[in-house]
Amino acid sequence: MVVFETADLAAASYSVALFGLVATTILLLFGTGWVSRTWKIVIVLCSLACLVGIGAMFEARMAWGSAKSVPVVYHYVGWAVSIPLQVMALYFYANRVERQTTGLFWRLVVVSILMIFVRYLGEAGFMHATLAFLIGLIFWLYILGELYFGRMDDSIRKSGTDPVRRGYFWLRLIVTVGWAIYPLGNFITSFGGYSDDGSLSVTYNLFDFLNRMVFGVAILAVGLIDTTLRKYPEDSNEQR
Repeated sequence: MVVFETADLAAASYSVALFGLVATTILLLFGTGWVSRTWKIVIVLCSLACLVGIGAMFEARMAWGSAKSVPVVYHYVGWAVSIPLQVMALYFYANRVERQTTGLFWRLVVVSILMIFVRYLGEAGFMHATLAFLIGLIFWLYILGELYFGRMDDSIRKSGTDPVRRGYFWLRLIVTVGWAIYPLGNFITSFGGYSDDGSLSVTYNLFDFLNRMVFGVAILAVGLIDTTLRKYPEDSNEQR
């Protein structure tokens, strides 16, 4: 068993993020029983993203305890699965309001996977770092374009429920601000010659609270409010 020092902030951040992901996963799984049927798939996808984060965080925590460094592959393995799951959650979130096309679903999934994979190739040295960074950035901007200006945004605007519209606003903001840490970290490590002394790991772990945990809990909250308003229409009229 690895024993961490009291002043080891990076180890502490891994532990806090790990326990937070466990708690969020359990909450979301229980939450599937509190919402209407159409919300279940969205919340399950968020819980799976947190579940994947648990495994990735545990492995990274053990790597840090053994060598006081975490190879970049530990981060990318988790992102390569959890980010496409969250993109799917956003798709089905909008699909509740208005049916989205199958083509849009596959474009979002494929682009999100390629976004992570290309960045990994650049950081691992299998691809020119500048080219990998630019391609990954384009993929991220494509996802943002769909969220802000595509069919999903049009569908949400038509929603008759204010909590659904507000929830989409905050989820989209997380993808814009929270996910910005990934290309930023990619830029620092690829072009700044930065060797992670633990501070980058702490930053990634802190953003995990926003990008995985808050993301999932926000969707659960919207699902609970929407379910309640549909159950009690008189409250829905007051909400509007």
